[in-house]
Amino acid sequence: MLHRPQRETRNEKRETFFRYPKKVTKLTVLFVLATSAALAEVHPLSLRQAVETALKENPDVVLARLDEQRAQAGIRVAKDPFFPKVFAGSGDAKTWGYPGSIEGAAPAIVQTHTDLTLFNRPKSYEVSRAKENARGAAIGVESKSEEAAYQTAAAFLDAQQMLRSVQSLRLEVESLERVSEATKLRVEEGRELPIENKRIAVDLARTRQRFENLNGDLDYSQASLAVVLGYPAGDRVQPLDDDRKPPEIPETEQAARDLALQNSHEIRRLESELQAKGFELRGYHAARLPVVDLVAQYSLFDKGIYQTYFTHIQRNNGQLGVSVQVPLLIGSASKGLLTQAETDVLQLRVRMNQMRNRIDLDTQKSYQDLKRAEGANEVAKLDLDYAREQVSVLLAQLGEGRIPRQRVDDARLNEQEKWIAFYDAQHTEEKARLNVLRQTGTLLASLR
Repeated sequence: MLHRPQRETRNEKRETFFRYPKKVTKLTVLFVLATSAALAEVHPLSLRQAVETALKENPDVVLARLDEQRAQAGIRVAKDPFFPKVFAGSGDAKTWGYPGSIEGAAPAIVQTHTDLTLFNRPKSYEVSRAKENARGAAIGVESKSEEAAYQTAAAFLDAQQMLRSVQSLRLEVESLERVSEATKLRVEEGRELPIENKRIAVDLARTRQRFENLNGDLDYSQASLAVVLGYPAGDRVQPLDDDRKPPEIPETEQAARDLALQNSHEIRRLESELQAKGFELRGYHAARLPVVDLVAQYSLFDKGIYQTYFTHIQRNNGQLGVSVQVPLLIGSASKGLLTQAETDVLQLRVRMNQMRNRIDLDTQKSYQDLKRAEGANEVAKLDLDYAREQVSVLLAQLGEGRIPRQRVDDARLNEQEKWIAFYDAQHTEEKARLNVLRQTGTLLASLR
């Protein structure tokens, strides 16, 4: 008995010793969070505005556009042999013996020459392949835009649903606080057992914890939405309610599957790759064809250099003609590259079949998920309507003095929970609808 008070005193001292640093740490964290919140910028946006911003500023879309610009520049690179190039130059050197030049041509004061490819089948197929690669890059921009729109809409709906749930939980906390005060009075008056205070305290603590956790999730969701839209990670996007109608989806599952295969960006991109690979194959097959170039040259001679060796010197000299090169032995590289390209074509065909099967199955599943979500949403709505009517009935009975106040409070708390369940079911249905639109390739058109 004598040691127990001493042990309690030590525990109190130890508790006091460790409590002060915790308070300091908590205040520091709150100060840092408050400072960060003050520096962050909040962007209130509707869903349509968020999608439009994402299409302009989303990093993945911006990178895809840069890839498209690079592919377009590749067309100009591939066309380079078919554009004339003119070079002019001059120089000076000491000559011993017969006049000559390092390049093998007759020495001149000024020399200009040009070349232009007239016929080169492999190079022509390279141009066609570059154009097809540019078309594939444009398809990639469409695909990234569609994906950015889906990410934006999904993050927007997540943040919106969390905001509604936070508001419902705030009302629930306020209701529990009122119930707690009323219960304390009834316990003091002897109309309730003291254990009811503990039961309400547990419910209140649990609801407050849910409220705080969901507040943190809401902040993270708004920050994630800001990053998707191209804003800094410190900014927040606040979703605004708008009078948008649910986007229309295909009436049947088979119609959705057919539309998904028809509009698939993945399949179109693979088809573009297959087309580009076909031009590459043709280029390897054309490796034995002759190459015809247009050549021209002009030289301005110095007569003093040639008078010792020639009796008649023409100062202005020009050549214009055609150069024809016929490959006789092209080596083994062309055959090896041809085999590799044929293997790539086979792989692309397998990937296309695999992609079609995956898209078909994914669309089928997303359509079925939507139907299940619609059913769950209808059940949640009926459950909410029942809870609301139950509160109305109990309020009428309370006014007549037929039931205690506690039953009304419990019914109101149950109604708040039903509201949260209804928001969750509604959110699930909206995201399932988005997924169907994403699979069918009509999401971007529906959100604009």
